Amino acid sequence: MTTHIEPAPDVEQLLEVFKALANPVRLQVLGWLREPERHFPVDRAIADPAEVGVCVSHIQEKLGLAQSTVSAYMAVLHRAGLVRATRVGKWTHYKRDEARIAELVELFGRTL
Repeated sequence: MTTHIEPAPDVEQLLEVFKALANPVRLQVLGWLREPERHFPVDRAIADPAEVGVCVSHIQEKLGLAQSTVSAYMAVLHRAGLVRATRVGKWTHYKRDEARIAELVELFGRTL
C-alpha cells in the first residue's frame, strides 16, 4: 500500500526551484545574470543591465538557441522566483531576484 503525502508549501517552493536549476542551461544563465556586465554586451543594451536586467535577445544570442526555447527557459526561472522580468518597449529583460534567492537559500537551510 502506497501512501501519498502532499508536500508542505515550503517544500513545494523548493521543488520548483530545484526543477528550474536541474537544467544546465538555466543554471548557466542564472550564473551569467549574477554579473551581467561581464557576460552580455553592455554597449548594445537598451536598458541598464544591472538595474533593469538583460534583454532576452542577448541571452538568446549568447546561448545560440531559438527564441521560443530561451523564453521557455526564462519562464521556468521566473515561475521559480529566481529572476524578475521587466518589459522595456517590446523587449523583456531578466534580472536575478537576489532577495528571493536569499529567502530560498534560508528556506532550504530550514527545511533540510
